[in-house]
Amino acid sequence: MSRKLVKKRGKKIGAPPGTLVHVGEQSGEDVRIRVIDYDQESISDQWLPVSAPIAPLTETGSVSWIHADGVHQVGVVEALGSALGLHPLVMEDILNTDQRPKLEPYENYLFVVLKMLEFDEARRETVSQQVSIVIGQHYVLSLQERPNKAFDQVRDRLQAGRRIRFLGTDYLAYALIDAITDHYFSVLEKFGDEVEILEDELIGSPSSEILNRIHHLKREMLLLRKAIWPLREVLSSLSRNDLAFVSDGTRVYLRDVYDHIVHALDTVETLRDLLTGMIDLYLSTASNRMNEVMKVLTIIATLFMPLTFIAGVYGMNFEYMPELSQRWGYPAVLILMLLVVAGLLYYFRRKSWL
Repeated sequence: MSRKLVKKRGKKIGAPPGTLVHVGEQSGEDVRIRVIDYDQESISDQWLPVSAPIAPLTETGSVSWIHADGVHQVGVVEALGSALGLHPLVMEDILNTDQRPKLEPYENYLFVVLKMLEFDEARRETVSQQVSIVIGQHYVLSLQERPNKAFDQVRDRLQAGRRIRFLGTDYLAYALIDAITDHYFSVLEKFGDEVEILEDELIGSPSSEILNRIHHLKREMLLLRKAIWPLREVLSSLSRNDLAFVSDGTRVYLRDVYDHIVHALDTVETLRDLLTGMIDLYLSTASNRMNEVMKVLTIIATLFMPLTFIAGVYGMNFEYMPELSQRWGYPAVLILMLLVVAGLLYYFRRKSWL
C-alpha cells in the first residue's frame, strides 16, 4: 500500500523534448538483447552484446524480433533507437516507464506502449512494468523493464514452426500484445479469489484488519484500471484504422484482443463494485454491532433507574419513615425492586426490544 501511483520525474523537469533520461526503477543488471530472425524455412535465436550492430538484421527478407530486457541504460536504448531510425521522442518515451498505454504511428513504424502485469504472491499485489513495442516493415523491437517468462510461449511457437512463421511483423506484434493481455486475466483471477475470501471473512467476523485489506485491494483495482483502460483506444486504433504495417488478416486477431480487454475491464469494474459494497457492509456491520452494544447498555441503565430511585428514597435521613421501623420493610423493598425489574423486562419483551 506504500507504492507510489506516480513515478518521480525530477530529472526531466525543465529538460527539452527528446532528452534521454531514464525514469523508473534502477537495476544493477546489464541490459540483455535477444534477436530471433526467422522466415518460413529457418530460424535463428541469439543473444547479442549491447554493442552489436542491429541495422543489418532489419534489412534481410526475414522477420527480426529484437527484444531487450531492461531500459535503465540510456546508452543502450539510444544505440538501438539510432540503429533503427527511431525518433528521439520515441526513445524518450521508452526510457520514461511511467507512460500511459498508447499508439503512435510514424512514417516507417508504429510505436505501442503497454503495461505488463504480474501478481506478487508474497506481497499479494500487482507488479507492473512497461513494455514498448516498435513495429517496422521487417522487424519488431520490444523492450521491457525486467525479464520474465511472459513471451516464452511466443518464442516456443516460433521454434515449433507454426503459422506465426508464415506471417509478418504485424502478427508477431499481435502475439506479443496477446501474451500481455493473457496475463491480465491470471492477475484478475488471483484478485477474484482474494475478494471471495475477504467476503466470507467479513460476514463471519469483521475487523479493522479486513478493512485494511479491502482498501489495499481497491488500490490494486485502481492500478489495474489505470493499466488496462487506455488499451481500449490502442486496440481500437490497431484493429479498425487503416494503419501501415497492419494487414487486414491481423486486424481480425486484434479485434479479438480488443474483446479480451473489454472483458478484463468489466471484471475490474465488477471487483471494484464488490469491494465498495464490502466497505459499506463493514460499516453497516460495525454500526449494527455498536447499536447492539448501546442497546444492552441502555437496557441495563433503564433497569437500574427505578432501582436507584427506590434506593434514594429510602436512603434519605428523615426521622418519620414508617417503613424503616417495620420488620418487613427491608425484604419488602427488595421484592419491590425485583418486581420492577421483572415488569420492565416483560415490557421490553412485549415490545421486542429483547
